[in-house]
Amino acid sequence: MSGTLFGVGLGPGDPGLITLRAARLIEGAEVVAYPALAGAPSLARAIAADLIPAGCREIAMQVPMTTERAPAQAAYDAAAAEIAAELDTGRDVVCLCEGDPFFYGSFMYLHARLAPRFAVEVVPGVTSLTACAARAGRPLAARNERVTVLPGPLPESELRARLEGAESVAVMKVGRHLPKIRAVIDRLGLTDRAVYVERATLGDERVCPLAEAPESAPYFSMILLTKGTDPWL
Repeated sequence: MSGTLFGVGLGPGDPGLITLRAARLIEGAEVVAYPALAGAPSLARAIAADLIPAGCREIAMQVPMTTERAPAQAAYDAAAAEIAAELDTGRDVVCLCEGDPFFYGSFMYLHARLAPRFAVEVVPGVTSLTACAARAGRPLAARNERVTVLPGPLPESELRARLEGAESVAVMKVGRHLPKIRAVIDRLGLTDRAVYVERATLGDERVCPLAEAPESAPYFSMILLTKGTDPWL
């Protein structure tokens, strides 16, 4: 019989936010897989490092961080083939995923390739969205309020249009797009309603009003914005 592929959400970075279900799967794993940028250590592995058992086989998926889709797709093809070889032997594979596997998670690309052939179980994790809201002390929504999640790389015109029609907003993947995002929010007169969060739950976490945010931001950063009056008051 073939093994099962487990896509395990690890949360935003603090190992204390790994769920019991995820921890038990990692502790009992014979094979773990995790994404890593070429030439850099894996954040996913670092989060779960204390749970990975000795002697466990590790599959490091070298995924390039480029705007071109082809190199990343080739990396997922190669990783899926390596994981499939383990599953064919009957061994389960636990794939470590930052945040939640299906919320902007790279695991979805492995799922698309392997779910038609193998049993797959997805273990949800604490998302960066909820982690940033918790660390900023900002409720995401109340009553009938809508929550809009926007990726930072959106073109400026589209970002502005979506912000104009939103109520409660989270802008993710800020990184090098911070100047553009900040300018759009400022032109809409909403800077005083926005909070900047980077590396939520990690040792170098930073939370501050958007007006006090640094000039440059890491990929793992987010802007939370609530328009109008605070509906939970």
